[in-house]
Amino acid sequence: MNENLIYHFFTDDDFLRISEVIKDAEKTTAGEIRIAIKDDIPFFGKPEAKKLAEEEFFKLGMNNTRDNTGILIYVNLLLRKFYILADSGINEKVEQSVWDNIRNEIQNEFKLGHYTDGLIYGIYEVGKVLSEHFPVKPDDVNELTNKVEF
Repeated sequence: MNENLIYHFFTDDDFLRISEVIKDAEKTTAGEIRIAIKDDIPFFGKPEAKKLAEEEFFKLGMNNTRDNTGILIYVNLLLRKFYILADSGINEKVEQSVWDNIRNEIQNEFKLGHYTDGLIYGIYEVGKVLSEHFPVKPDDVNELTNKVEF
């Protein structure tokens, strides 16, 4: 991990804020939101952000949520790319264009150098969409950690 690169964009306080925003957003949904921030690429080749997000999604066990309602915002600092990846339960109810619109707004914030604000905006917007389609259940438990994955 290239800590200098990560800390060029984020501080420890930013990571705490992001984790708290995830916790807050998940209060109204049975969905599970994760953020992964990476600063490396595989040794061979430069895969697309979607492929890297898919690998991270499975590595984090996000495909094992009760109703397949995990969603990952994957950021690769070295490639300067990010991707929003939703599990199958979400994709059955939410069109890709919804995620594309959120992606575009996050990207606008990133272009201004507002990386934490961009992620926080994305988390809140993803949370709103998830709460519409997957409201919190009486027996809901937090299935995945809210901590930012490096």
